[in-house]
Amino acid sequence: MSSNKLSLEWIDEREGGAGAREEAWMDLLEKLLRIAGDKEGVPAGIVTLTLTDDEGIRELNRQYRNLDKPTDVLSFSMLEGEDADIKYEDEYEIVEGEPDEDADITVDPFAEMIGDIVISVPRAEAQAEEYGHSFERELGFLFVHGFLHLLGYDHDNEEQEREMFAKQEEVLKEAGLTR
Repeated sequence: MSSNKLSLEWIDEREGGAGAREEAWMDLLEKLLRIAGDKEGVPAGIVTLTLTDDEGIRELNRQYRNLDKPTDVLSFSMLEGEDADIKYEDEYEIVEGEPDEDADITVDPFAEMIGDIVISVPRAEAQAEEYGHSFERELGFLFVHGFLHLLGYDHDNEEQEREMFAKQEEVLKEAGLTR
């Protein structure tokens, strides 16, 4: 059983919003977040997921990456900059001040935002069909991919790509999302 305190908050920006189908997705994505968080040693934090359409993600892609085209997933890490190389360990910072001598007062450094993931639902649906697997597997793949980007993983070269994709497949396999 997972001991991490990761939480997933989500927003559905698509016209018509979320329904029962999306509620089931959130259970799956929360499970994937716990598995990936455990594997990466991330004890706690908040990940925000935004479900959008191709136009919504195209606008973000244009605004933040100067690419005027839709994509499947975007990640916006709150751990970038000087904290981008953080290695996640089960360590907490001691709160400064005069704590009770018998109390073990700590602050969870990941209690704040880890970052935002944005997924284009239409693009995920099309890719699931193109790759011949379930929509849930594609959504899970994109979500885990986005989460690993939040933690600083990338796929700029073959070695990084192999490492990142192996981690993704391990998480998906553990969650029962095989091709």
